[in-house]
Amino acid sequence: MVGIAAGVTATAASAFLTYSVRAPSAAVFGASVYRGGQERRAVALTFDDGPSESTLSLLEELARQQVPATFFQCGANVERLPAVAREVRAAGHEIGNHSHTHPLFCFRSPWFIETEFRRAQEAILQVTGAAPSLLRAPFGARWFGFRRAQRRLRLLGVMWTVIGYDWRLEADSIVARVLRGISNGAIICLHDGRGLRTNPDIRETIEAVRRLIPRLRACGYSFETVSQLLCPTT
Repeated sequence: MVGIAAGVTATAASAFLTYSVRAPSAAVFGASVYRGGQERRAVALTFDDGPSESTLSLLEELARQQVPATFFQCGANVERLPAVAREVRAAGHEIGNHSHTHPLFCFRSPWFIETEFRRAQEAILQVTGAAPSLLRAPFGARWFGFRRAQRRLRLLGVMWTVIGYDWRLEADSIVARVLRGISNGAIICLHDGRGLRTNPDIRETIEAVRRLIPRLRACGYSFETVSQLLCPTT
């Protein structure tokens, strides 16, 4: 009986840790939001891992459809492609902090986590002239020290309502997955990069965006940045 009880306790502890690290609604390691208010028919498109050489094509599609978005950028990519980072800002999109080198934070020290976000914060500010107010952990994985980094850098953690798995799915599947999870106030997570990879192929992401925007508008949804979604002016 003792062995069974210990096994149950270990399983429960493991499940709780998994929830704390990865669940969008978890706030164990720091305050995070995963959706906006549900009283308005508005959603936010977000893109992780950029900027990349492919980001400009995505910007063209967003401009064509007149949609604002929030880009969670990696500091190392910003330093590598400063002109692209500035284009995101110049197009009127919001920029968030997605760490400097896109590491997995699990089992990393609080100092490491804070340094990653601080380096990215400094890179984004220096290149674009705008200091992010939002952050998103790489892989959505938070860890001990995440809360301290948020507090010291004064950043709000943002997760997602629905994630498109666009780094491995084709456009049809991305669109279907997002539409299944959509609702008022949804934060949609897609990617304009693939970690720190150069010249990533995001054609399926762009095609999914091309199809999603009119589908969502037909359902009555409008598009906002994450900050607008969380703090509407009207």
